[in-house]
Amino acid sequence: MGDVAIRVDGLGKQYHLGGPKEAYSTLRDQVRKWTSLRGLLRRAARAEARPPFWALKDVAFEVKSGEAVGVIGRNGAGKSTLLKILSRITEPTEGEVDIHGRVGSLLEVGTGFHPELSGRENIFLNGAVLGMRRAEIARKFDEIVAFAEVEKFIDTPVKHYSSGMYTRLAFAVAAHLEPEVLIVDEVLAVGDAQFQKKCLGKMNDVAKGGRTVLFVSHNMQMVSQLTSSTILLVGGSVEFRGPTAEGVARYSAGLFGDRALGQSYVAPAAKDGVYLATAQVRTSEPFGEHICGRPITLDFEVRVDGPRDGLCFSVQVVDETNRPVCYFWLLDRSDDFRHGAGVYRFRCEVPRLRLYMGRYSLTTYLADRRGNQLLEILPEVCPFEVTMRGLPRAQYDWQPGATVYLEDAEWSPVQKVLT
Repeated sequence: MGDVAIRVDGLGKQYHLGGPKEAYSTLRDQVRKWTSLRGLLRRAARAEARPPFWALKDVAFEVKSGEAVGVIGRNGAGKSTLLKILSRITEPTEGEVDIHGRVGSLLEVGTGFHPELSGRENIFLNGAVLGMRRAEIARKFDEIVAFAEVEKFIDTPVKHYSSGMYTRLAFAVAAHLEPEVLIVDEVLAVGDAQFQKKCLGKMNDVAKGGRTVLFVSHNMQMVSQLTSSTILLVGGSVEFRGPTAEGVARYSAGLFGDRALGQSYVAPAAKDGVYLATAQVRTSEPFGEHICGRPITLDFEVRVDGPRDGLCFSVQVVDETNRPVCYFWLLDRSDDFRHGAGVYRFRCEVPRLRLYMGRYSLTTYLADRRGNQLLEILPEVCPFEVTMRGLPRAQYDWQPGATVYLEDAEWSPVQKVLT
């Protein structure tokens, strides 16, 4: 047990959905209850017919002391339920949880804060909940306030704080009061980029200091920076437990359902005119995973309805917020589409696609240059995931600028493949 901080065995959490509401104790409600007894019985019968919902089922894993572990999965996978059980907010239906050491949790903005108390009073209240002596809290007090950047408002009731101030102070308390286990949910998404970077640095310091970090996020960039291993939850069960790079790849491969990572795009059969018929991203790794700086290939087929001597094609790589990151265009070979109706195939080979960690997709454009007319925009096709797997850790801090840039690429000749 000595090097194990968290041990979970056969953990399950069951909820009953749509059951009858509990009766009120007022006279009016008691009368109403008896006069609607038939409806109450009918609702109870329907509730009994519904199967129970298992938010978690047969979850088992271990986390070693000093380990930073990411908990990832789609919405509804059971991540927040797991953290609430580990934080002793919710009782499990079955199974066992053993945690060695004090637990500091940040599960949502202001967890454990009393809105009527000031920031100063809430710091001491949270420390007391963690079992710390007042002298210990006082020793860390100035450091907490400086980290949270709320010096001017430390004696103001926290109900008047903005969500950003709330989050900064809540994280500062959770991270600085020296819990042996730090549990952080997606709440960091509330803060700005500078604050998120500051929090990641602090959590790195916590992990390097021999304490255990459990981190939930949908931001795979943050997960990859902070954690060395991950727990992937699917449908309330552990699908994978292992290195972060592999966990992130598995998570990304299952993100899009029918739009699986790396899947080809095929246009609907009913389309006519000029349009993109197919598209394919050929990444450097299986399952739509691409390692930063390695070659990537983009394959396209365009169907045209007649001779087009002014047709041009371009493609943007966009991030998960649909912001363009880099682009390629096929202007110099636009006259190759002039040879009548049919399907034309061409390829774009990028020797080094230098994108930072995250999810990306393609947005394509077809335009008539001579008629100055935009013919088709096809947004967010062929999603893929960029990782830093196998690259030196120092490169994780590099990323392209915020502006759109033109990446070096080689276009193959346009070939007519169908009439």
